[in-house]
Amino acid sequence: MLVPAAVDWLLLRPDFGATTPQACQASGGACWAFIAARHRLILFGLYPYEEQWRPLAVTAILIAVIACSGMRRFWRPWLAWLWVGCLACVALLMWGGVLGLSYVEDSRWGGLPLTLMLATFGIAFAFPLGVLLALGRRSDMPVIKAFSVIYIELIRGVPLISLLFMSSVMLPLFLPEGLSIDKLLRAQIAIILFAAAYVAETVRGGMQAIPRGQYEGAMSLGLSYWQRMRKVILPQALKVVVAPLASIFISLFKDTSLVVVIGIFDLTQAAKAAVAGADWHGFSIEAYLFIACIYFVFCYAISRYSQRLEKQLEHDAS
Repeated sequence: MLVPAAVDWLLLRPDFGATTPQACQASGGACWAFIAARHRLILFGLYPYEEQWRPLAVTAILIAVIACSGMRRFWRPWLAWLWVGCLACVALLMWGGVLGLSYVEDSRWGGLPLTLMLATFGIAFAFPLGVLLALGRRSDMPVIKAFSVIYIELIRGVPLISLLFMSSVMLPLFLPEGLSIDKLLRAQIAIILFAAAYVAETVRGGMQAIPRGQYEGAMSLGLSYWQRMRKVILPQALKVVVAPLASIFISLFKDTSLVVVIGIFDLTQAAKAAVAGADWHGFSIEAYLFIACIYFVFCYAISRYSQRLEKQLEHDAS
């Protein structure tokens, strides 16, 4: 009985055109008119209404840069500079204060652009840091190896929500008087440090799967350590761990919703605020279904891309 009732509510009797909550409730189906009425709050949070084209542009820029980064023909040294330019554009558009743009405090950022920024920059910075930690854990230098092992095991033993709490509440207590770090930046750093530990272990596993003959062959060619890693070992290791890395990135994208515990207005919190409004109160199922679809689209895209990349790499190797 549950499945037919859900199908009836979701597909057979939805209301898309109601202008009032009462009319929507009277239909007996899903009230998608609520999404039409409150989608700006869900997608952009508390960002000023007349300036919401800016977070919309940021979302489009991030998706475009991510798409370019996923195409192998764009895997060139200039791609790093593209990401630097992307970061500058995001900061310029979201904060404003120059070029005639009004200044908007980051406490008013929210919704999809904020979630996408936390996930995108979290992945972009956690990946190279994780690779360095993986190299450090396999290093012959005792100090570097010990630091990498302690860092990885310590971070992996602590849930992300604890790191977010410490970055928001405890870190300011240890800062010198007069020095403060923005709460959003602290959350972003916590996400990066957390994800880097898992990336490091995954990459280390890929490096262990490489036959010892590959290491010896690279050394016999007279390559330096960094040349061996960059040209021989890491390309093979990363090829092995494409799927596990994709799983980490999918988990990281979903885990950005945890920033709500430190008062950051992410996509989940924006949906909660939309439901709590006095004019459209009580449509929480529709709100959470809407953001669930958004999360699904991005996570599914990551999963499909990883499968496609695996097939391309297998084809290149054959």
